[in-house]
Amino acid sequence: MVTVLLVIHILIAAALIGVVLLQRSEGGALGIGGGQSGGLVTGRSAANLLTRTTTILAVAFFASSIVLAILSGARGPERSIVAPKPTQEQPGQPAVPRAPISQ
Repeated sequence: MVTVLLVIHILIAAALIGVVLLQRSEGGALGIGGGQSGGLVTGRSAANLLTRTTTILAVAFFASSIVLAILSGARGPERSIVAPKPTQEQPGQPAVPRAPISQ
């Protein structure tokens, strides 16, 4: 289930990036594309559609982020790839001390 949600999360992120890049720049943005009067997406209705789409995708992105964070915490005890695996002794058997090495 986490894998499916992660794939959906990545698709939402890619769509959000695409929609943001389609929007017309209104700020200076170092002079990139600010002086163009025409473009791929022009008009007030297109801007409203892109704004709504961006809002919906942003809400979906944050919601999927929260769900993935909750599910990752519910997996159980924290596992680290850096820390060595704890050695577990067989239950019911006492620990046998090693005999000292005599020289």
